[in-house]
Amino acid sequence: MSELEEISQHVHDRISSVKLLLDLSLSDLPHSKMKKLGQEIFAVERLLEEFERCVERQREQLRSLKELEESFQKDLEDVTHMKDNIPAHMPKREGPAQVREPGMKQSQAADVQPPQQEQQVKKSSRSFIREMDFITAPEFDSIPQYMKGRVSYDQLNAAVQNINTAVTAKYKIFHQSVKTLSNPSRKLQQRFKEQETKDTKGQFFVVEEDIRDFTQMKVDKRFQGILNMLRHCQRLKELRGGGVTRYLLL
Repeated sequence: MSELEEISQHVHDRISSVKLLLDLSLSDLPHSKMKKLGQEIFAVERLLEEFERCVERQREQLRSLKELEESFQKDLEDVTHMKDNIPAHMPKREGPAQVREPGMKQSQAADVQPPQQEQQVKKSSRSFIREMDFITAPEFDSIPQYMKGRVSYDQLNAAVQNINTAVTAKYKIFHQSVKTLSNPSRKLQQRFKEQETKDTKGQFFVVEEDIRDFTQMKVDKRFQGILNMLRHCQRLKELRGGGVTRYLLL
């Protein structure tokens, strides 16, 4: 039972008691009974005052609950909007930069590495495969309309994902030991190495043939338009030579 209900019941009981005394007052009552009647009436007055205060507290609580409900409703609308409009592709946070001692050149830092650490660095550098960062909404808005054509934001980032898939598949084969490769993969690795130049050493790049081999994306006029947009957003650059166009990740 709530506080308001308890007070209401108490008031009802007191009023019933007063009514009974009033009924009895029709006959001659002794002084003690009249005094009792006055006490009951006074008690009812105090209960009514407490009842009014309780009602006011309940009203205040009701106002607070309504404000809380409105706040929750607004938060729910905000969360629903975020859920309905979350990008399909989120930009990745860059990892912390490697720190070396002040005044020490990179070559000097490499010289003082213990042998075990040097082996780990070489191994991690071989297993690391760079991926292209997804295009952010402000970057997409900065692309001229004539360059975007009918390509949407999601379609552009889907192309980024396909290029990353091709890069990952290519360099997993590229870094793998020849002994562990099948004959088709050995031929691919040989092709990858033949396409390397002094300008691509230590870089990650793909060619159109890699896109065809490792993704379902069509290499057509629309694909060339997507590459133009990615160059505009400084995600890649072209290197031509030997009859091959290389798309280097930046």
